Amino acid sequence: MQRCMARRTNRADALPWVANSNREKSLVFGNRPVVDRITKATLRSSASASRWWLEHFVPTEVHVDRVYFFGSCLVLCFANACSSDQANGSAHPASASNPDTAPRAMIDRFSDAAGHLQKRSLSPSLPLPNAPVDFDQGPFITQGFGPNGEVIEYYNFDVQPTVPAPIYVPMKGGATVPGQLNIVGVIPGDSGYNDFWQVVAVAVPDSYVANTLTSAAAVIASGYALQSTDMLVNCPIVPDKSTANLRAEGDTSGTGLTRGWYDGQVVQYFNFGEKVAGLKTTNGMVPTSPIYVTFNDDSKGPASGFETESGNSQTHNVTATLPGNAGYSPLWNVTPYPNAHFASVSNLASALTAAGSGAVAASVNCPVVSIETN
Repeated sequence: MQRCMARRTNRADALPWVANSNREKSLVFGNRPVVDRITKATLRSSASASRWWLEHFVPTEVHVDRVYFFGSCLVLCFANACSSDQANGSAHPASASNPDTAPRAMIDRFSDAAGHLQKRSLSPSLPLPNAPVDFDQGPFITQGFGPNGEVIEYYNFDVQPTVPAPIYVPMKGGATVPGQLNIVGVIPGDSGYNDFWQVVAVAVPDSYVANTLTSAAAVIASGYALQSTDMLVNCPIVPDKSTANLRAEGDTSGTGLTRGWYDGQVVQYFNFGEKVAGLKTTNGMVPTSPIYVTFNDDSKGPASGFETESGNSQTHNVTATLPGNAGYSPLWNVTPYPNAHFASVSNLASALTAAGSGAVAASVNCPVVSIETN
């Protein structure tokens, strides 16, 4: 198993890490909500494709391909569309945009507006705005323990709120529009941004031309029917040419970047699908799972870095779940435990004992990407 250096760059604040890390924000244009609640009557039924969407989640461009309803369970089917943004040929009508020649949005995950634990103002060595980020190096990957003492690795994508942001998918008759990129309304640093996106189907007419819609504002102004789903995707927006080459066993989402639209500009994002059953909202929110961590200095918290074993990068941070567990979520509720217990913590039971009645400090996006059983 590939081992990566696991050191973390953190903000200088003492705990709690981020006073407003979980502000509940929603995206509204004028007085019209971004999404309308989907109903059973609007969906086609099927009896045979409950996991098809994940098995085909191997994107260069990711698009919803079909919508199905299984009782109360909504499943969105994703197609492998490695060249889907060019499926209509090289001609682009005047009303449509060409993602190959469109401007690229400037992305900075480490500005004071975007960062929480990872801020360039506190850690000047963090990558510059729009510079590619290698997430396979510290401080972006950590080695810890799973609930039964499994050695795991997970990426660090910083604090994220529990309110998902919408990602819009234009569809015709339940099928995606060939070549159309998905559309988001926020990027890192914007109010309401989240790495976790709630899929919203946009019902466009047969006459619609791919990539005519290239912004959330245009989606809302179009008057097309919007159908929100309970499906979540973990897709952190990052600078072009960024890399994160690890994925958990069973995650078929691929390691390449996917293009999307933001305000008429192209953005790039990763895809993480380590939970084979897929992520779904819980009462409209991103579900969370516990993780227990300890730092080099209890009083300084994240600013002091995670405590590690002498001579290696093994932390004694412990997740309560793994991707194969029903309760798994890559959005972790972080509870610190005193570092005096570091040596005694190696699994969930010992972490719970060490943490005692400790409080949750923040929610962080840390998808598990490797697991080594003992």
